[in-house]
Amino acid sequence: MKDRLTINQTTKPELLPNNPILLVQDLGRIVEQRWIWSQLSFQLFPGERVAVIGASGSGKSLLLRALAGLDPVQAGQIVFQGQAINSHFMPSYRSQIIYLQQRPALWEGTVEENLQQVYRLTVHRHLIYNRKLILDYLLLLHKTPDFLQRPVSALSGGEAQIVAFLRALQLSPAILLLDEPTASLDAGTAQSLEALVAAWQYERPQRAYLWTSHDPKQLERITNRQITLKEKD
Repeated sequence: MKDRLTINQTTKPELLPNNPILLVQDLGRIVEQRWIWSQLSFQLFPGERVAVIGASGSGKSLLLRALAGLDPVQAGQIVFQGQAINSHFMPSYRSQIIYLQQRPALWEGTVEENLQQVYRLTVHRHLIYNRKLILDYLLLLHKTPDFLQRPVSALSGGEAQIVAFLRALQLSPAILLLDEPTASLDAGTAQSLEALVAAWQYERPQRAYLWTSHDPKQLERITNRQITLKEKD
């Protein structure tokens, strides 16, 4: 079994709380009878902004999907706020950790109907749609309230990604897993979404995120530590 992980930590330890919000222990993933990574261990602390970097094929997206509970792993475990993730705990876990990718899937209807639709899902039925919060976020994005009435079929790629961000952030997750979410966007929209995530974290500083990107300048702006996936010699 070949270990494919090295970790480069740049955050000052004294800035971190004692207890991690997420603990990954000896995680391993097999694809087509090959270990993509194995014995992968790291901690995510409240308030952290972590970049996941590595060459193409190193398994960055697979790691975020595994952390989101979307893909299985073949070894190790994930512990969230002191509780190991299992099938019984998974619904509660998924309400606290949200995965955002480059090309979001939206429901038919208007922007606001898309934002409201998630509250019909069983895992989010205890939450209430907060239109004021959305309007505050739109102000940050330089969008007027009329944006909520736009049909999603008429949105550009950047606007669709804005909806996906709003849909996720309104649920107040503890952790965001951001898988190259701004890769296909223009610089202005990308930086607006970066500001939106910063505002989300500022609301509750214990929130944390992991972000993958092919843009090193972006990662320098928005993260304070790196996890590097690469094959050892």
